[in-house]
Amino acid sequence: MDARTRLLVVDDDPSIREMLREYLQGHGFEVAEADSGRQMREVLERELPDAVLLDIRMPGEDGLVLARYLREHYDLGLIMVTASGDVVDRVVGLEIGADDYVAKPFDMRELLARLKSVLRRLKGRPAAPGVAPIATRPPRRQRFGRCEIDLDSHRMFEVGGNEVTITPMEYDLLTTFLANPNRVLSRDQLLLQTRNREWGPFDRSIDIRIGRLRRKVEPEPGGEPRCIRTVRNAGYMFVPGDPSGESGSQ
Repeated sequence: MDARTRLLVVDDDPSIREMLREYLQGHGFEVAEADSGRQMREVLERELPDAVLLDIRMPGEDGLVLARYLREHYDLGLIMVTASGDVVDRVVGLEIGADDYVAKPFDMRELLARLKSVLRRLKGRPAAPGVAPIATRPPRRQRFGRCEIDLDSHRMFEVGGNEVTITPMEYDLLTTFLANPNRVLSRDQLLLQTRNREWGPFDRSIDIRIGRLRRKVEPEPGGEPRCIRTVRNAGYMFVPGDPSGESGSQ
């Protein structure tokens, strides 16, 4: 991994921070540490990392509050670190916009694999706001429900309107669906395409992401899904255009 890849570990436990710092530095990362939200902001002001490993259970401002702050102010990778039984925290973290999560006690090799996967998805994303990209050809856009996906800049826009914020995993889901129109994709297939891992029986991350995408792309948000259909006991299917008719349970 390129030594210029910078990480920030935010955890109130010094032994966890030290363990992560030593392991990740051994794999070529530059690693900064913070033990609180205050210290996290101080580090961010000095130098912006490529990704943050953020513990949820911290005194004062907890990880969910800090995750929301990061998503509102910065474009970077975000992995939440949760206790093994905190399913609700994982769900909320994904809803806020975390790219992935890892449960304590975690295997360092798994954490490294998840981190590299998140960083790969971040490559090629547009520059920060205010930095004009160099246009080499007209952007390629594909229609997805009431939005358009810009495949060159990895961004999404309302048709004829404003940009719609999407996370790297949401972009990967969108492009996977675009490459497989009118084809049922299982949760396992979607996870392998977007996270390089298989689906577990209690893994709800794909369902959570699909719910978020539906609110952004469906012609009638909150109504019956017509763009991303649920096929009972099978998975999800992208139906291009504005179809009518019935499908499996929504």
